[in-house]
Amino acid sequence: MQLSEILTLDCTKSAVQCTSKKRALEMISEIVAEQTGQNSTELFECMLSREKVGSTGIGNGIAIPHARMHSSDKAVAVLLQCESPIEFDAIDNRPVDLLFALLVPDAQCKEHLKTLSCMAERLSDKQILKQLRKAQSDQELYDIMINR
Repeated sequence: MQLSEILTLDCTKSAVQCTSKKRALEMISEIVAEQTGQNSTELFECMLSREKVGSTGIGNGIAIPHARMHSSDKAVAVLLQCESPIEFDAIDNRPVDLLFALLVPDAQCKEHLKTLSCMAERLSDKQILKQLRKAQSDQELYDIMINR
């Protein structure tokens, strides 16, 4: 699966003013709801449930929140670049400023594990991270993520 199949410019937000993990998950839920017609509260609850299992803050200022959607047939990715880092209970106890969320239909979980793994690998590239953190617009953020 190509990243461009699940991440759109509409789902890419730079310099987001966000003050907490909860608010970041709410914002992601709202963006996905706009794209899929899903209920944003249900999406938020799904992501929150996943976070209770263990934080998706993978370290180095990055979080990859993810969840299953019950009544959708397409996966949606959201990329947020926070204006200021937020506490996220990350494994390295550092705040997070880049969030790459992935919401997938129940039926497509296995194939999206690969996408999640691919994203984690991409986000471990120091050059990509540097560019993502310097991006000045949604378009620039999107281009960096897609064109690698």
